Amino acid sequence: MPEASSWLDWLDAKSALLLALGVVGVAFTAAWCRRFGIGPWGLLVGVITDFFDTLGIGSFATTTALWRARKTVDDRLIPGTLNVGHTLPTIAQAYIYVAAIEVEMKTLISMIAAAVAGSWLGAGVVAKWPRVKVRVGMGVALLALGAIMAWRTQFGDPRGGAALGVSGITLAVGLACNFVLGALMTMGIGLYAPCLLLVAALGMDMKVAFPIMMGSCAFLMPIASFRFIREGSYDPKAAIALTIGGVPAVFAAALIVKDMELATVKWLVVVVVAYTAVSLLLAARAEKSRAAAG
Repeated sequence: MPEASSWLDWLDAKSALLLALGVVGVAFTAAWCRRFGIGPWGLLVGVITDFFDTLGIGSFATTTALWRARKTVDDRLIPGTLNVGHTLPTIAQAYIYVAAIEVEMKTLISMIAAAVAGSWLGAGVVAKWPRVKVRVGMGVALLALGAIMAWRTQFGDPRGGAALGVSGITLAVGLACNFVLGALMTMGIGLYAPCLLLVAALGMDMKVAFPIMMGSCAFLMPIASFRFIREGSYDPKAAIALTIGGVPAVFAAALIVKDMELATVKWLVVVVVAYTAVSLLLAARAEKSRAAAG
């Protein structure tokens, strides 16, 4: 770079424009955060969880753990806040992976439709659950998810096959399973880990799992979120923080990270998920005991 009297001298017009755009974006984000009283912790949760979500680890379990560590969000509101807050980052992920990875469109669209149907029915039920029932449901489901993640981390993902899509009975099984996974999403249980195993079991190429699982979530989460919003069953401030922190993290993960050793991170997530699941179940038991004593 040639000598310059100031750093501005070597900026071309496009670089200067992009720099100015970044400054405006940061200033706008800061003003928005102040308006809603959003602190750095809420933004950091969005950055961390959606960064690793883009790499296929998932965001619901990690977000739940980080929120409960500092009692940021009422347990009763966690499922709705997860769905509302992670919706836009997940849509960004879907754009990236659906465009980048080849997949048979009939399989992709039908799997997405099945997940959406499951989430629509599930959200209407979960949004009205009392806190103790949410704690029990999330605790049990997180234990199951933690077991799946531990198995994947220890033994690796199954290789699947070479197919880019399925049909007939195999597709019907896939649709039924993705319907259930869509319903579980509304309980605050992520779809990514079990969907990876489902795609392999159906004999498809493991890469196909990314547009399927991210496309499913990108369509089902807005549908589910509408019902949580209508019921008032979410925390608006925490949801906004997830969105503001999460969207930039998605593009950072997709564009910057090409190859990352994630085994240690995955084991850490397994431990955190297990701890969070047990703490939810213990909190539910304590609440039941207080209700019985009162």
